[in-house]
Amino acid sequence: MGPLTLPLLETEDIAWFRDDESLPASARRAATALAARLGFGEQRCAEVALAVSEAATNLRKHAVEGALLLRIVRTEHDAGLEFVTTDEGPGMADVAACLVDGSSSAGTLGIGLGAILRLADTFDVHSLPGRGTALSARFWTKDAAGRSAALGEPVVAGLTRPLTGETVCGDVWAARTVGGGHGPADGRTETTQESAAQPLGWAALTGFRPEPDRDRRVRTAPAPLDGDRDPALLLMFCDGLGHGPLAHRAAQAAVTAFRLSRAEEPEGLLTDIHRALRGGRGGAVAVVRVEPLTRSLLFCGVGNVSTFVVDRDTRRRRSLPSAPGIVGHQLPRLRAVRQELPRQGGVVMHSDGLTGRWQPADLPGFLEHSPLMAAAQLLREAGIRRDDAGVAVLKGNW
Repeated sequence: MGPLTLPLLETEDIAWFRDDESLPASARRAATALAARLGFGEQRCAEVALAVSEAATNLRKHAVEGALLLRIVRTEHDAGLEFVTTDEGPGMADVAACLVDGSSSAGTLGIGLGAILRLADTFDVHSLPGRGTALSARFWTKDAAGRSAALGEPVVAGLTRPLTGETVCGDVWAARTVGGGHGPADGRTETTQESAAQPLGWAALTGFRPEPDRDRRVRTAPAPLDGDRDPALLLMFCDGLGHGPLAHRAAQAAVTAFRLSRAEEPEGLLTDIHRALRGGRGGAVAVVRVEPLTRSLLFCGVGNVSTFVVDRDTRRRRSLPSAPGIVGHQLPRLRAVRQELPRQGGVVMHSDGLTGRWQPADLPGFLEHSPLMAAAQLLREAGIRRDDAGVAVLKGNW
């Protein structure tokens, strides 16, 4: 297997639309204008408008406490549109049946979910009866659809939501690969400025595979750019203290430091982020280095960012403890811990804007969906309204 190119997939969160009478019309108008701005043709704009309208109408007719996030996604050459919906119930007992035209619990034609599935280039839904549903749909132009499909679904994704009444968020996540010279990826907190997420497919994460019955140092492709070290992924999460513009500024400083740092270990990255946050609000920061070939990770954190390793088979989670302190103000002695990464397992990082009481066993199918869907379901399940909320999920086929 030769070296892999990982094009940058940027995301720009446009707005969260809350569940009220204006939701379908507001979301449809915004999506139509956004699709036109991205260069979608008239027919594709109409298809996007229909899908967003159907999703928003479903929230109004069937859901409790629904919300819709509209955002832009970009590769190196193309731009697309994506939306995510979450709600607090009642959920769907049979998702497959609800995707069939004619299925409705509200006396309508029942073509909403089926229409979205047919129109979207990428579609995912996770629903728990009595609890709620999360749904995502991504749209490209006709020419871009094939190119984007070749990238594969990212293995890391995240969502952030500002405190009700605020326009910016103090929670942020960021990720980048090392070992192959690939560029950074990050999920920004704001709803108006650009952010980025690397489309790191499972093959990309594993990078270079050794041939059977040979030493691991013998490879079928040139060694990674940083020497003999295997490819790895670095994931950082920052919760700027408090909320509002000052917390947001601290979070963005953490992302910038993470991007610019030459460090490839959690301790070094935290040290660089600490320097960058001096004189400001400061924050809680955690960094994990995932090494797929050895199915292990290194972790180091300071403050109250919650980090868990989730085992898909046992449906259990293992907490990775952070040291007390405030990055940018009081940095304790840093010490990374190494943990095994379960097969088909994942890593979850979130701020205290999500309650830590959630359990994988209470979320059937949690790691069987995309990282974006897992993040959306966790935000729906555990997010609280009285603080900024952010969550990042990393999972792969290791």
